[in-house]
Order: sequence, then C-alpha cells, then structure tokens
Amino acid sequence: MATKESKEKTEAVVEAVSKTDLFFKENKNLIIGVAVAAVLVAFGIFAFQKWYYQPKAREAQQQLYPAEMAFKAESWETALNGDGNNLGIAQVIEDYGKATPAAAWFEAGICELQLGNYESAIDYLKNYKGKDAILKARSISCMGDAYVGLEDYAKALDCFVKAAGVIDNIYAAAYLLKAGVTAEQLGKNEEALKYYKTIKEQYPQSMEGYDIDKYISRLAK
Repeated sequence: MATKESKEKTEAVVEAVSKTDLFFKENKNLIIGVAVAAVLVAFGIFAFQKWYYQPKAREAQQQLYPAEMAFKAESWETALNGDGNNLGIAQVIEDYGKATPAAAWFEAGICELQLGNYESAIDYLKNYKGKDAILKARSISCMGDAYVGLEDYAKALDCFVKAAGVIDNIYAAAYLLKAGVTAEQLGKNEEALKYYKTIKEQYPQSMEGYDIDKYISRLAK
C-alpha cells in the first residue's frame, strides 16, 4: 500500500514538473521579457536615485543654506525670497521640486505665516511631508494659526485637534489650549472645556497646565 502511494506521489511530481517545463517552453519569450523588464526597471530606479535625485537633493540643500540662516535669524522675508545674491526657500522649492528637503516646505510655510500671507502658508504647510512627529504636529498647528488669520475658525479647530493627536507629550498641551480657545470662539464651550480638562489631567506639568484652572473655572460656572 505504501509502495503504491509512493508511486502515485512520484508520478504526480513528474507530471507537475512536466507541465511546468511545458509552460516555460511555450512562454519562454514572455518570461524572459518580463524578467528583463524587471531588471531594467530596477536599474532605472537605482540610476535615477544615484545619478539624478541624490545629486540634485545635495545641490538643493546647498542652495538652501543661506536662506536657512536667515530663517533661524527670523528674517522671514529674506529667508523666503532671498537677498538678491542667494536664493530664498520659495525659489529653491520651485527650482528643485521634490528633491528639495522636506523641511523647506515647513520653513516656507512659517515665513508666509509670519508675513501674514495665510493662504500661501497653508499651501506650503500642506506639502510638508517630513516624518518627524514634533515638526509634523507643529506644521498642522501652524496651518490652524493661518486659518485663524483667515477667520476660518472651524478649520483652525480641526487643525489644532489633529496636531494634538499627532504627539503625546507636553507639546500637545499647547495645541489643546489653542483648540479650546478656538472652540470658545465658535461657541462650543463644552468642547472647549473637554480640551482644558485634558490638559489638566494629562499634561499638568506643561506651561499650559499651570494656568489651565482659570480656563476651566471660567467655563465650569
């Protein structure tokens, strides 16, 4: 019985191998073509990264250096638009596109926000794709600040709440306080109270936590 089963299994394996061999023979050109195409695509991606994208990214970073110095000095106009000799962040983004470091969009958004150009600030900040949680939360909060500048408090509130949800540390307290104040502006006192109480319960050691009782007592009456 065992011998019969073994023979049947052997025959099944032979049949499967034969079918595979036949399939390969009938589709040899297609299989080789697909394999070659896959190799070419992989090589193309490698070549693009190594000989085009990476050098362009390095060049963009070099071009950004003077503008970033101006940004750190809070010279918003110079940082954004350059000084006549060096490019500003906005021009680097336009010239280098996706090869520009992600932080450039954040910095450009902050510059526009500080200059009172709220719609432009939102456009830049929406395009910030950095992975750092602190900067991501701050960029969302800054979008909220821009919406406040545009008096679109509903969108501002959404941004502040979203920013607070990105991180779970004392930075979140600042965004929750902004959310509470904005909710009050919209007449949503119960929602505002919820944000204030969250600060008191979860972030009592934050700067916002030290003064939060006055916000709570005002609404809890």
